[in-house]
Amino acid sequence: MKKIFFDETGAATAEYAIATMAAVGFAGLLVIIMRSDEVRQILFDLVKSALTFANPNDAPNN
Repeated sequence: MKKIFFDETGAATAEYAIATMAAVGFAGLLVIIMRSDEVRQILFDLVKSALTFANPNDAPNN
């Protein structure tokens, strides 16, 4: 009877299934967040500023 309690057949498959479901849930949450216009604009501005090369001569004088 002890063998029944310590049998781990299918344990790895169950772990993969749980991890996959967690990843799907996280991806769904990201999709919901990315549909927001505010978040989309923030990310667009972030990427735009990262890809824009500023001329050091155009820096404001303080």
